[in-house]
Amino acid sequence: MNTDTHAAHAGDHHGDSHANAHGSFSTYMLGFVLSVVLTAIPFWLVMSGALPSKQITALVIMAFAVVQIVVHMIYFLHMNTTSENGWSMMALIFTIVMVVIALSGSLWVMNHLNSNMMPIHQMTGMK
Repeated sequence: MNTDTHAAHAGDHHGDSHANAHGSFSTYMLGFVLSVVLTAIPFWLVMSGALPSKQITALVIMAFAVVQIVVHMIYFLHMNTTSENGWSMMALIFTIVMVVIALSGSLWVMNHLNSNMMPIHQMTGMK
């Protein structure tokens, strides 16, 4: 590699993308307040029984959980579309996909656990 090529690529390193990578006190406080609100609302929904059915409550809590994970990734892990040449955004998308798979799988297991583990004929004494 000659000196001209090396000099041309000298400015391509990560130095500029890390300049604003860490948040300020105000962004940490905003993330903290959002986290508290995103925790308090589902807690209130469950404790008050404000929604008409348990299924709707579970779906709303799942939505709040996904939003809270994204808030943590943005405000505390400082992930955005510009840092690390876009790989942080790919990590965010991967995390969202994995969370959706984990949450939907957990709900599916919990929903079918009773019927799979306690068949009706064993509970009623029928043969």
